[in-house]
Amino acid sequence: MMRTIEAIIVIIIMFGAFFAASYFIVLPSPREVSPMNLKALALTVLKNLDVNGYLGEVVFSEDSGAWNELQTVLSASLPPHIAYNLTVYEITEDGVYVPKKSVSNVYGGRVSFTESVSYMVSSPDVTYKTVAQKISEGGKNLTLYILNCADANGWWITGYTAQMLAQDVYNLLKPYFETIILVNHTSQLRDLLDGKKLTTKPTESVTDAVIINTFGEVVPIPQEYTEGGSRQGQGYDLSRRSYALYCYTLGKKVREHNWKWISIVGYPFFYVTNTIKFYNMQNGYGIYGIVNVGEVEANGRREEGQAGLNAFLRGLNNENYAYDSTWITKDITADYGVRVQFTAEAHYRANYYGIYPESAQSASRALPGPGTQNNITCRYNLTVVAPVFNPVLVPPNPSHPEYGYYAAATFKHNSGKGALIAIGLTRTPDIRIAALALLIYYKPNIFKETFTTPGKSRLVILQLAQLGGV
Repeated sequence: MMRTIEAIIVIIIMFGAFFAASYFIVLPSPREVSPMNLKALALTVLKNLDVNGYLGEVVFSEDSGAWNELQTVLSASLPPHIAYNLTVYEITEDGVYVPKKSVSNVYGGRVSFTESVSYMVSSPDVTYKTVAQKISEGGKNLTLYILNCADANGWWITGYTAQMLAQDVYNLLKPYFETIILVNHTSQLRDLLDGKKLTTKPTESVTDAVIINTFGEVVPIPQEYTEGGSRQGQGYDLSRRSYALYCYTLGKKVREHNWKWISIVGYPFFYVTNTIKFYNMQNGYGIYGIVNVGEVEANGRREEGQAGLNAFLRGLNNENYAYDSTWITKDITADYGVRVQFTAEAHYRANYYGIYPESAQSASRALPGPGTQNNITCRYNLTVVAPVFNPVLVPPNPSHPEYGYYAAATFKHNSGKGALIAIGLTRTPDIRIAALALLIYYKPNIFKETFTTPGKSRLVILQLAQLGGV
């Protein structure tokens, strides 16, 4: 009996303490515990109404039924304790905002609106367009030459022909160049190397031009530069029986004319091609009209083509030509598999220009930059600019994140004369990477039509307030 009485006394004491504490403790209102972000709510509602063009249709409508429907939709989109006022302003030619129409769920009594957002709506019958700035240098619009030689074959462009890729490049970069010219035969390439214009267009300029080689690891060669040709002394090293001399000549021409030479995939200048001259020769993989750049040994075997890139860079660096026997064994590229990732700039520019290649790529022909064993930037006086992918260095060097091999970047000569944009990715080629590399280098602007065209844009202001005392 006594224990029962004791238990009842303990319960009474506990409840007394609870009620006493409740009396002195002041709890925050529900609004303070979980405040509502009215500005975010208002903007979300307007964006949802505009996502399919509904808001624009109503704002420019004179139909009272459409406005009554908008009021119903607003009431359904907002919590019941939220007061709203939506006002539409017309923009005059003088830039004055004139009230056009209002809808609200507040009738009679005065409400102090605490938040408001502004939202510009365009007329449904307006078509907006963008205009790309033309790529220029020194105030002069540049000419784009795309190698499209009918008397040449490509390699490492599996699934495509160079001519198919040339057309894709043309369509992709057309908005950014005032003048684009397809180089349809190696004889035209010969004229281009001589500094001659290929057309009568007044806007064509050989100097400072951009040249895209769509033949992959192969570069077209005019017959005059081949063995026995009238320009053999500029294209064929007779003592070594090598076409490294032609690649050297290309490097010299890139420097002379201040060209930006773009190699779209693989190992640049590994082969030369001319389907007429080399009709009965193949690159070792059954593709005729192509031969390795490297020298021919006494046994008749033609060595690999690493000599081509080295010779090109020597020409770009304005050195005298001298064949280096280590070129044929000195593979200056690196294979990093599916490891290279877009730079932050590449991510931004891909969105800016609406070009969306895969941001992670397989790089089997990345070129060595600062901090690498075969650093070509130091050897040939180059600077790496506008990289598409972050450099890879094994082991990494956190104190120098710019050290490493570059899978896609512009190697610009420090003299300011000439550059190589090398896309050292694994086949099959994605021509969008080459286009993105070029756009990252030049950064042309995209001009968009403004949304404040008189009579074609209206300003919507949505005001919100919470009702009730809790």
